[in-house]
Amino acid sequence: MREINVTEITNQIKEMCIEGNHYLSSDMKEALYSAYEKEESVIGKQVLGQLKENLDIASKDMIPICQDTGMAVIFIKVGQEVHFIGGSLEEAINEGVRQGYTEGYLRKSVVKDPIYRENTKDNTPAVIHYEITTGDKVEITFAPKGFGSENMSRVFMLKPADGIEGVKEAIITAVKDAGPNACPPMVIGVGIGGTFEKCALLSKKALTRSFNEEAKEEYIRDLEKEMLEKINSLGIGPGGLGGTQTAFKVNIETYPTHIAGLPVAINICCHVNRHVHRTI
Repeated sequence: MREINVTEITNQIKEMCIEGNHYLSSDMKEALYSAYEKEESVIGKQVLGQLKENLDIASKDMIPICQDTGMAVIFIKVGQEVHFIGGSLEEAINEGVRQGYTEGYLRKSVVKDPIYRENTKDNTPAVIHYEITTGDKVEITFAPKGFGSENMSRVFMLKPADGIEGVKEAIITAVKDAGPNACPPMVIGVGIGGTFEKCALLSKKALTRSFNEEAKEEYIRDLEKEMLEKINSLGIGPGGLGGTQTAFKVNIETYPTHIAGLPVAINICCHVNRHVHRTI
């Protein structure tokens, strides 16, 4: 049994909050530069050039990549041979978010109650997804989610008879409805299967998958490629001002489902798609 003091979790998450909001991950940076080279529209290329410049300024001057530093979403995988000491794991996670957002001078966007809207003033609580795995490691993914793109996400409860063509239509419908509101070029996370809530979680998790990591199933890889081509042919373009680069990537995750259902969720993220991974 390996003991980990929860203060280590707090310190790691504090650093991840600051890192994730100031520095774009290598796969996203590569995608942005690649899109700039591919973009055929003059104005689209200009927008991508401005995004590149913004990225350079953010990392150089330690200014957030985007003013919406998001609601903190934490995926944490805990090995079943890990024993946490020193306090509550959940409190430690939220303390890390609290310290990261206050000490990093990041915008605090979380309200205590969805109706009465009083700001918590430290961007807590985080949205935390736990997973118990084998071994004695703890894997943490921090993915701050801005709500310009979050608000454009959709869940479709399709019928099994709708099949893969219904899934394709759902993805295209969500992207068309989002238009410029999700700050394109976008990353499209898609969850297929499970239940109402499971497909939504899959779509969120899909956004954190590295662009260099391929889907396991061949038909999913083919579907991702087809959807990206179709989305980029819509003409929405960078900033919604027209062009050939509406999306950087489509990542799809699947899960077994009920014989009577075909749940599909589309979680859209803007051009920064922030995520940081660490293992303790």
